[in-house]
Amino acid sequence: MSGIYIHIPFCKQACSYCDFHFSTKMSSKDKMIDALCKELKMRKASFANDQIASIYFGGGTPSVLSPIEIERLIETVYLHYQITATPEITLEANPDDLSEEYIKALAKTKLNRLSIGVQSFHQEDLSFMNRAHNAGQSKEALHWVQEYFDNYSIDLIYGVPRVGMASEEQDLLWSENVKTALGFSPNHISAYALTVEPKTLLDHQIKTGKLPPLDESRAHMQFNELRRLLKDAAYDHYEFSNFSKQGFHAVNNSAYWEGKPYIGIGPSAHSYDGESRSWNSASNPLYIKAISEGTRPFEVEYLSVSERYNEYIMTGLRTSKGVELAKISALFGQKYASYTLREAQKKIAEGHLELVHESVLKVTQSGLFFTDGIAAQLFYID
Repeated sequence: MSGIYIHIPFCKQACSYCDFHFSTKMSSKDKMIDALCKELKMRKASFANDQIASIYFGGGTPSVLSPIEIERLIETVYLHYQITATPEITLEANPDDLSEEYIKALAKTKLNRLSIGVQSFHQEDLSFMNRAHNAGQSKEALHWVQEYFDNYSIDLIYGVPRVGMASEEQDLLWSENVKTALGFSPNHISAYALTVEPKTLLDHQIKTGKLPPLDESRAHMQFNELRRLLKDAAYDHYEFSNFSKQGFHAVNNSAYWEGKPYIGIGPSAHSYDGESRSWNSASNPLYIKAISEGTRPFEVEYLSVSERYNEYIMTGLRTSKGVELAKISALFGQKYASYTLREAQKKIAEGHLELVHESVLKVTQSGLFFTDGIAAQLFYID
């Protein structure tokens, strides 16, 4: 089973840390929706013999769309693709968009899951990140989300600096963030470390000395506190940044980590078919013009065996399932399985990796925060 990602490239304002493709000018929104519907129709042959298990609206800020516009896009998918009986249909939403009236209208569409971009319940953090909503709007929005949706996720960001504040006080505020999120009893919580992406406002502020470099040790401490609190609340830590109640793993994201095929619709959206990766132009005007003329503006790269192996290592080690040596052998060849086991020995000796039942390689609790770096050390370089 496969998935469809629909990129909505509009935001009210730019967050200081974000490097995703978006525009704050929404004058082309109607033309963009027409183009998204047309691309969906153009690419229906991609999954002619497969069923769609998830539809995911990401961005940007998908909640800038009206419920009618969202429903139009969903119905276009249903018109041209085979859909499973119970697909996961998710909308990323910002709290400032979520009035009771809007949420109630969303609940009448085929949407069955919301991902709420809270990031923090503290106003100082939100101001630092240049978020469009305030702390009060998050709590009010979640109150209404609870009433109209059974399945919803909360996004949080840790490692946000508090200049001039003691480390212990920063950690306490982070604990309060997590506990506040738990108070709304979401089925799912995603938590990401604040990172510095090139050409963002945050990158500029650090390079010009307006802000100090981010404190990785503080982020590590907050990550451990996050895990402790969510474990105590019976959430399953099934992927490095993702936690859920039993039965509520994100179908869309899990497909990425398991290497399942998906298509990305919209400007800058990526697609994957198991052997190649393609991505649409990250220009709204160019995308709209090309699609209106019946062509898709995209680039493609064909992945070598080594590149596909590296992706499996990176995504697999981030999950609680780990990476299977037998699967590596079957997908990429025995030499890759032997290489994995050989290269893993140092990290096993350090206590950062473990070999379970002599067949599955997993990151240990002590190595968890360093997962991406550990995975990189197992990459196969041609």
